[in-house]
Amino acid sequence: MFLLLRLPDGLRRVPLLFRHSLLLLVLALSACASLRPAAPPGLTPVPETVAAPAPVIDPLPAARAQLSTDDLLADIRTLSSDQFEGRAPGTPGEDLTVEWLTNRLRALGLQPGGDGGSYVQQVPLVAFTSQASLTVSVKGKPHPLVAQRDFVAWSAAPLREIALDASEVVFVGYGVIAPEYGWNDFKGMDLRGKTLLMLVNDPQVPDPANPDRLDPAMFRGDAMTYYGRWTYKYEMAARLGAAAVLIIHEPALAGYPWQVVVNSWGRENFVLSSATHNSDYPLVPGWIEAGRARALLAAAGYDLERLRAQALRADFRPVRLPMQARFRVQNRWREVRSANVVARLPGTDALLGQEAVVYTAHWDHFGRDSRNGQDRIYHGAIDNASGVAAMLQVARALQGMQPKPRRSVVFIATTAEERGLLGARWYVRHPLVPLGQTAALFNIDGINPFGRSVGVDVIGYGSNTLEDLLVDAALNQQRQVYAEAQPELGLAYRSDQFEFARAGVPGLFFTAHPVLRGHSAEETRRRIQQYDEHEYHTPEDRVREDWDLSGAGEDLALLLELGWQVANTDTLPRWKEGAEFSRPAP
Repeated sequence: MFLLLRLPDGLRRVPLLFRHSLLLLVLALSACASLRPAAPPGLTPVPETVAAPAPVIDPLPAARAQLSTDDLLADIRTLSSDQFEGRAPGTPGEDLTVEWLTNRLRALGLQPGGDGGSYVQQVPLVAFTSQASLTVSVKGKPHPLVAQRDFVAWSAAPLREIALDASEVVFVGYGVIAPEYGWNDFKGMDLRGKTLLMLVNDPQVPDPANPDRLDPAMFRGDAMTYYGRWTYKYEMAARLGAAAVLIIHEPALAGYPWQVVVNSWGRENFVLSSATHNSDYPLVPGWIEAGRARALLAAAGYDLERLRAQALRADFRPVRLPMQARFRVQNRWREVRSANVVARLPGTDALLGQEAVVYTAHWDHFGRDSRNGQDRIYHGAIDNASGVAAMLQVARALQGMQPKPRRSVVFIATTAEERGLLGARWYVRHPLVPLGQTAALFNIDGINPFGRSVGVDVIGYGSNTLEDLLVDAALNQQRQVYAEAQPELGLAYRSDQFEFARAGVPGLFFTAHPVLRGHSAEETRRRIQQYDEHEYHTPEDRVREDWDLSGAGEDLALLLELGWQVANTDTLPRWKEGAEFSRPAP
């Protein structure tokens, strides 16, 4: 800025040096004139104007606005369409799915998080197809069983033919060794080469104070523990050297109908391509339908309900039955290079950015079914095209946030969840972010297509402090947080967060509470039952025109908010006292 000063005529004759001095004096006086004068005595000074701090802008409202149930539905329609052929691992449906997911994640601006700077983590699998026959001789009389009607059995052994003859059948109760409960169903019996007949679920020990309920001091009462899962029972049988296992399937205690067993295990199956995994199971694992098991036991002179009652006592001992099992299994297998799809949103903090919040959703389903001269596609719309679509919505919202999260966020679409959580298991064994630096996991296995619910059910409630964050977030939606409605189903062990939990990573998996706003309890129960009994793990799991995704939108907002909180907090989630799992010490 330039100041133009006009001097009086009389001063123009002042020497130039003095004129410059005078000019400086005038400038100084002008500057002083701009200063606030001292307040006269007795008056309060006018406070100085202080610049207000820049407002802290909460990025969540704008991020929530990015969540779109229309886009959610469009992605579900795509993934569950005939084009993707049911998304079975090791099929053209996998190739299409992995390519589609890779392109979507790249388009969202997320960085590759997989092997060698790619969006995929290779997961080596062995796919095998077993045709099994079973004859049970009772007191010397043969009783042939019909595959898939009376039993389902298979083998992951790399053999063309598995022959198991005259294997003694032993009833071993629930097949559990649980020192913390003083429980051992085997009592040291030599079970090598034998066929073990087991009950499904945990020991259903009645409460001494109320026989109509289960004892909360034993196996967590109504809630299933890992001892009740079929994976545990097979693993235990293998450790004891048993040749085969038949779990007695009872729908109420298993949590799903017999047809789910047939659809899950009666076709091509998978294991991780490693000798250690193949040895996790006995030579021939299988299931037997409850009515058929009851009839065989009756022919042998035993009553299933009486045996069950005996198995509810800690002093139960295995029962050697007058039965012998004869298995024949014809096997075909092939090597499969499947893939988890992994993307990463880098954290902005130099230190915390080395840690990660992880979202998982499995992309796989059961593919095509050409049995019985048919060609049916298992669309897997809810299970789990909807979960993958939901994860993409959260990824888009987090990617668009300003500021971005301090911790990194990793998105994993896992393979072979339906075949035993194999993609998650492989990731945990070969983590792309060290598990000790994995702050938390949010698993999405299906969304709510039935409308707005009054709350959410936490699967495996009571395990870690992520639930406390969920309580606060849900209250902002005028919703409540509940323990899962049916803890006896063991859902905490049936989805990908379980593999991370076993490795010490706290996770959260929640579903909509089965009470919907504006719907009667009976109407809600009927719709959920329709899905559980007629759509789950069948070709009928497809997009329905009567879906109402308003509740899914609320759940998406919860998943977004909780991920954002964990990605930015200085305090990591922790396991609660008495939780079944905990983070190993560093």
